[in-house]
Amino acid sequence: MDNLKFKKHASSPSPHTGANVDGFVSPESFKRTGSIGDIPTSSYSSEPQSSQSKLDDFRRPYGFHSSSQPIALASVAPSVAQSSTAAIPVPILNTGPRRRSLLHRNKRRRLSTGVRHHRRWLTIVKRVGLGLATLVLLTGLYFGIKIYIIQKNIFKGGGNAPALAQNVDISQLRGEGDGRVNILVLGVGGPGHEGPDLSDTILLASIDPTNNQTAMLSIPRDLWVQIPGYGSQKINAAFAYGKQNSKAKDEAGKTKDGLALVEKTITTVIGVPIHYHVVVNFAAFKQAVDAVGGVTFDVPEQLYDPTIAWENHNKAIIAPKGVQTFDGARALLYARSRETSTDFARAERQRQLIIALKEKVLSAGTYSNPLKISQLLSSLGNNVYTDFSTGDISRLYQVGAQIPSSSIFSLDLVTPPHNFLTTGPLNGLSIVLPRAGLFEYDDIQNYVRNALKDGFIQSENAQIMILNGTEQVGVASAKSKELKSFGYNVISVADAPTTNYQHTVFVDLRNGAKKYTKNYLEKRLGVTATTTLPAGITPGTADFVIILGTDTTASTNPTN
Repeated sequence: MDNLKFKKHASSPSPHTGANVDGFVSPESFKRTGSIGDIPTSSYSSEPQSSQSKLDDFRRPYGFHSSSQPIALASVAPSVAQSSTAAIPVPILNTGPRRRSLLHRNKRRRLSTGVRHHRRWLTIVKRVGLGLATLVLLTGLYFGIKIYIIQKNIFKGGGNAPALAQNVDISQLRGEGDGRVNILVLGVGGPGHEGPDLSDTILLASIDPTNNQTAMLSIPRDLWVQIPGYGSQKINAAFAYGKQNSKAKDEAGKTKDGLALVEKTITTVIGVPIHYHVVVNFAAFKQAVDAVGGVTFDVPEQLYDPTIAWENHNKAIIAPKGVQTFDGARALLYARSRETSTDFARAERQRQLIIALKEKVLSAGTYSNPLKISQLLSSLGNNVYTDFSTGDISRLYQVGAQIPSSSIFSLDLVTPPHNFLTTGPLNGLSIVLPRAGLFEYDDIQNYVRNALKDGFIQSENAQIMILNGTEQVGVASAKSKELKSFGYNVISVADAPTTNYQHTVFVDLRNGAKKYTKNYLEKRLGVTATTTLPAGITPGTADFVIILGTDTTASTNPTN
């Protein structure tokens, strides 16, 4: 080992001889031809080691430099320390370009890590958003399917009201009254009640889309009428007879037949056409009120009815006076009670409930709440029948939203001056009948037609002159009474200059400007209007002149 020596260098304090570094000694069979620091040119040989072989001075710039603080060889290699007490340099980390490169690399790593974290959050946000979107889609799909199914159960179609269209086809107006939307509503007990198909409530809701008004006419359930094919009976039995004797195979068909019989019976009494029908059982009304969270209104006076106390937790007071909120059960009792109040008072209570329910359904809190809408539709779906189509009900909603509650009125047939009905005994039964006599409905029809005046007739308010062109006395007065019962504005009645008119003449002095009145009168009179006024007639302010001929006794109006 003595032949391994350090080369003397100017910066070295002294040569080192006979010493090894870290216990490394070259074998005798190898000769080191290069320095330790000169790694690219190093090679080994089998020749004997030359005495000139030596270690490098560690001063070449390959990532390490000499430490400024020498360290004793004894702390590194005891064998070297035994040979010499000189200190050798110790390498440390480079603080030059490589160090800066490492710093830049770490910075890039930190930036890359931040980007990865950002991307991870973006992924999470996207996944959450996708999940929420999927939930909304599924919820919407659920309600869409549910609404579709319920629509099929409720809105079966079959009814028709020309006035419900946004652009009314005048040719579809068959006669006076078609300018309104008349809906017959029957309230029945339904399954689980005695007489489930007897009509406990008979209500005509009449909507005027032209003038944004609604009126409700309540028909007493005990009104004695002639039911076609079934003789004389209380009117509340008409639906039950028609349904129970129907030959239809399904429930919807039986209900339709029951409604057809009711319509034939009731139009004879009130004299206006019916465009749609609705059958609601007690369960539907109760559940509908509960579905919207109850209805709130001001009870005008205390309602006391001991006859239904057993349905009210044995309490005879159904509702105290004042503002209060009813759940479905109390609302139903409030609507049904009839023993301690008049039919008009009962109709008024029903009107209050309908208005309160309408306002609650159309309120933002209900209309924007999917759960309440779902519950409302469910209650209707199982307990309601209508002949509305989905398009009809959509349009009806638009029309109804334009009518303020203050424009919803109740009609009365028992309170002066419109007290056309009274009560009396018949074969041991207590019935309701016209004051004019059994089955005499002229006064009732005149009142109802004027109260439910056709919207187009009302809006045009055409002035009509009627002349008698025959020798028969009283023809013009009779026709005037007839037209007035439909709400026409008859301004004068007189005799024509001559009495030899074989055919009625209808003159339009406004050249079609008042087209709805013209259309109705053409159909009622059975003639086509002319614009030529016969000589000798002074019309004054009249818009139309009717000269009655001997053919005037024939009436073409289907509701007359």
